[in-house]
Amino acid sequence: MYRKILCSIFSFILSFSLANAQSHLKVGTWRGELTTKSGNTIPFVFDVRQVGAKQQIFIHNASERYQVSNVRQVSDSVFVRMPLFNSEFKLKLDAEGLKGSWIKHYGDSDASMDFHAEPGKNWRFFSQVPLPKYKLGGRWSAIFVDGGHADTTVGEFTQVGSRVTGTFLTTTGDDRFLEGSIKDNKLYLSTFDGGHAFTFIADITDNNTLTNGVYYAGYSSVSQWTARRDAKAELPNAYSLTKLKAGYKKIAFTFPDINGKKVSLSDPRYRNKVVIIQLMGSWCPNCMDETNYLVNNYYKKYHAKGVEIIGLAYERTTDFAKSKVTLQQLKTRFNVPYPLLITGFTPAAGEPVKSLPQLANYMGFPTTIIIDKHGNVSKIHTGFSGPGTGKHYTEFIAEFEKLTDNLLADR
Repeated sequence: MYRKILCSIFSFILSFSLANAQSHLKVGTWRGELTTKSGNTIPFVFDVRQVGAKQQIFIHNASERYQVSNVRQVSDSVFVRMPLFNSEFKLKLDAEGLKGSWIKHYGDSDASMDFHAEPGKNWRFFSQVPLPKYKLGGRWSAIFVDGGHADTTVGEFTQVGSRVTGTFLTTTGDDRFLEGSIKDNKLYLSTFDGGHAFTFIADITDNNTLTNGVYYAGYSSVSQWTARRDAKAELPNAYSLTKLKAGYKKIAFTFPDINGKKVSLSDPRYRNKVVIIQLMGSWCPNCMDETNYLVNNYYKKYHAKGVEIIGLAYERTTDFAKSKVTLQQLKTRFNVPYPLLITGFTPAAGEPVKSLPQLANYMGFPTTIIIDKHGNVSKIHTGFSGPGTGKHYTEFIAEFEKLTDNLLADR
């Protein structure tokens, strides 16, 4: 009788342990797909790793490994909270993998996309791809058309075999780390980071021409694009786009930080300092790349020399409490040491200019205003070329820091 009881207890513990093991994500590489409204997909690869007592996810986008620490399981339910951009996955784990939704929270609404993922797959678009006859590495001039509006961008690609990585640069930023492949006569690229969810597909006419391009962004956005190889393709100088209105040399503002304390550019903390004003939003991936640079490189190097930074946040809602939540998430992710102010204005057309009426020709986020030690606007930089742009990122850093050194040397 005693042995039967022990066997029953052992069987129960074994069954419980097996059930519990099955409820955990399989450690290793997974392939996931988001499904757009049109039925097309946005694929990406991610790793599930055991980090201490918890599981974490690392999303692959070219050379980037984007760490997601907030992974929680309850029985067969898996909840993944993205560290930025106020989005999350709500999933079910079964024998085949994960199924559920990616939900992006906006100011007053949510958007959802179907998602599924399978373990043991490390390919993005195709499991096997023969060596292509085309070579697409290099610089391209690309035109994207959306609703009749044409936007000229610069594409930069690196190709190794059939694998292609790179990005598109625009006047307000870049599409971060794109990764994909060439198969037959088509180019496929995608990226996902919780904010960006993009797929680019185009026909390859020859080594110098891409046609019939389609760009899928998020659940429902679809644009057309073409590109031609152009080693001299370039965008306008980022310091030439946004300016002050005629007759102005300074800007002025007073907004609350995330704790409700009013902060003004005229506060004693900023007098006789070089001040960097970062116009940004927690929803903006390029703003996150800029924040990462400002916190981990620039501020550490220049704060003690007499530089201050102020982040002006334009969230997707005018609700202070909701904006505080998303900005606190950003502040925690990057350990931001400088004030982040809630402007109360949204990124809608015209609103940033309403908050800073001295600005003219405002184009988009991020925009960085550099103020000299006399309180005058020295320069205004539109957009940000992040680490996904390679040499453009390092060139920006060199130019930006040289400008800072010159302003600090000015008496």
